[in-house]
Amino acid sequence: MRNFVLKKVFHALLTIAAVLVFNYFLFRIMPGDPLQAVMRNPKATPEAVEKLRLLYGLNEPWYTQFGIYLKNLFKLDLGMSFLYKRPVFEVICSRLLPTVLMVGLAEIIAITAGVFVGIISAARRGKPVDVASLSFSLVTYAMPTFWLGIILVSIFSVSLRLLPTTGMLTPGLAYATVWAMLSDGIRHLILPTLTMSLVLMGEYAILMRNALIDVLTEDYITTAYAKGFKEEYVIKKHAIPNAMLPMITIIAMNLGFVIGGAIQVETIFSWPGLGRLMYDALVARDYPLLQGIFLLITVCVIAANFLADLTYGYLDPRVKQ
Repeated sequence: MRNFVLKKVFHALLTIAAVLVFNYFLFRIMPGDPLQAVMRNPKATPEAVEKLRLLYGLNEPWYTQFGIYLKNLFKLDLGMSFLYKRPVFEVICSRLLPTVLMVGLAEIIAITAGVFVGIISAARRGKPVDVASLSFSLVTYAMPTFWLGIILVSIFSVSLRLLPTTGMLTPGLAYATVWAMLSDGIRHLILPTLTMSLVLMGEYAILMRNALIDVLTEDYITTAYAKGFKEEYVIKKHAIPNAMLPMITIIAMNLGFVIGGAIQVETIFSWPGLGRLMYDALVARDYPLLQGIFLLITVCVIAANFLADLTYGYLDPRVKQ
């Protein structure tokens, strides 16, 4: 087991190193001068432009810039944002909590509901409940996220006027108590969370159904029935634990992207998270900020896959061997 873990750690570090190099040079080979995102004044003097180049280290050769970037990276210094004129690390940290709150809650709801729907659908395969749940899962999974968000806004915000459409809190509203602020925040949280959880739930339900159906055809399940065990016991104790193995992979992948946020959802609802921050950085061509966000997403995805590999090794003895 120790060699297994060390091997996975080595592969994870190697992947991070490769992505780090790719992530750095990706924005250096893009067309255009990055100073155009900072110096928008056409009448700027050459001295002012040169000062900006010196400030952002753009006057050095590419290999010197890369060495400085690696050196600063170990100090969690990701550079200075062109758009916000603040350190990239500070800007990212300020948007991290809203993303983790919204997307993390959507993941919890989607995993719980999706696994439950998938189990019910597989246990009642071919029956009306299976057809209904599978149809619902396919529809929600196939829906474009931005389209579903717009539909929910049209129903609950425009037509029924029950929920707010944008932001994390109501701008300019003075709260009498902490509970009033929490209540307002929860109302703003409902629609983006519901949008994302519906799409993810369809994916989890379909995967869980297919995995469980495959497990139910195995010989050891037939043996368990032959021994006289009840269907509920066989599904709960024998089928579900084995069907959860492929679910671990997809859940780990999605949890890795939690940090990256949902660009479409956060843009539609103006949610102040990393997804919205990435969109603003793309529009403003803020290369240091984009580079920092991509690096954070990469590390989170690799870490999530590493945890999934360890979980596989713990649940399935064949992986250890």
